[in-house]
Amino acid sequence: MTQGMNILLIGSGGREHAMAWKLCQSSRLSKLYIAPGNAGTKTVGTNVDLNPLDFPAVRDFVRGNGIHMVIVGPEAPLVAGIVDYFQSEPFLKYIPVIGPSKLGAMLEGSKEFSKEFMVRHNIPTAGYGSFTTDSLEEGFKFLETLDSPYVLKADGLAGGKGVLICDELVEARIELTSMLVEHKFGSASDKVVIEEFLRGIELSVFVLTDGKNYKILPSAKDYKRIGEGDTGLNTGGMGAISPVPFADQEFMNKVEERIVKPTINGLAKDGIDYRGFVFIGLMNVGGEPFVIEYNVRMGDPETEVVIPRIQTDLVDLFEAVADQTLDKIQLTVDPRTTCTVMLVSDGYPGNYEKGRQIAGLEKVKDSVVFHAGTKDSNGNVLTDGGRVLAITSYGENMTEALEQSYANAHVVNYEGKYFRTDIGFDL
Repeated sequence: MTQGMNILLIGSGGREHAMAWKLCQSSRLSKLYIAPGNAGTKTVGTNVDLNPLDFPAVRDFVRGNGIHMVIVGPEAPLVAGIVDYFQSEPFLKYIPVIGPSKLGAMLEGSKEFSKEFMVRHNIPTAGYGSFTTDSLEEGFKFLETLDSPYVLKADGLAGGKGVLICDELVEARIELTSMLVEHKFGSASDKVVIEEFLRGIELSVFVLTDGKNYKILPSAKDYKRIGEGDTGLNTGGMGAISPVPFADQEFMNKVEERIVKPTINGLAKDGIDYRGFVFIGLMNVGGEPFVIEYNVRMGDPETEVVIPRIQTDLVDLFEAVADQTLDKIQLTVDPRTTCTVMLVSDGYPGNYEKGRQIAGLEKVKDSVVFHAGTKDSNGNVLTDGGRVLAITSYGENMTEALEQSYANAHVVNYEGKYFRTDIGFDL
């Protein structure tokens, strides 16, 4: 065990602030650097002006600052192969990077790859077909075999925006053409996966794995739509709750047996080096779990409710992932409920203004504020993204935690502040 560890955390959102907040509670941490970070991470570590996709710059920083471990927050550097880059560099290969290899990151980087993985390992998921410009007509025929609504997913990374749900067959045909022929999502939609629609209620299950062993982290449910009652455009997430009330022991046993175990075993069977988070987006269909998608990192804003419930030292957990000794660690979870409410910029998820001054942060009581899209400008905190702040609170139940977060959502102010007032409405 290395005492006094120097850690580099890559990313700039609420997920990274929540991780940084938790990491800096560890007695084993010496220095924490966040690249590029935000105004919130600056209060718990040192922000570094690095582009997470500029691997040589990351390498030089790691070598120059005696970094012992790198933790990758977002998906883009993982899909681009940062883990493989470290393993190929003589000076870096002994520095653990928390996250999967490039091949493992394909679980999120390609919808088709992840669907084929699920089918190969008998993991329950929706029926699907995969199409390109050359097979557009076959795509139309496949749509006719499905019942409405129709689910269209861009194969590649589209920043959480590449999924369309169409009610009408005509609309689905138009959108399929738009994605494949008119490149609606750029190269991400050069290939499109069409899925049967699953009716049920969504939740997220997070697994931390060292490639052999795993720990199932607290469950969470996030709210993606911009409008009340889950209406309007999809966003990166407007709020989240942990644990999920309907994810009882019986349901979670099914998730573990039918989904988590075959996923971790499947990665090993396929020879994929995977040391990091597996985020499993699930649909509870009449008490039966189906996988909607995999992500290869923690979700945002789910991290802001999951991480605060983990009582085990995060440095110990990550070190066990790197050493493949996760089975030796006891995961302790706070029994309380956590809720987070996301404050966003008006206009989001469309166009919005940046650079608006945020006031009232010092007046927040009994909640933790995680910064998502903020920057520090001469001691002032300014908005710097569509999703600005996540206000997380603990409670004996969901109602209590939400009341606390909403009370503080009114205390913080900036021009054009918007938040949903109905997080948890369907539970």
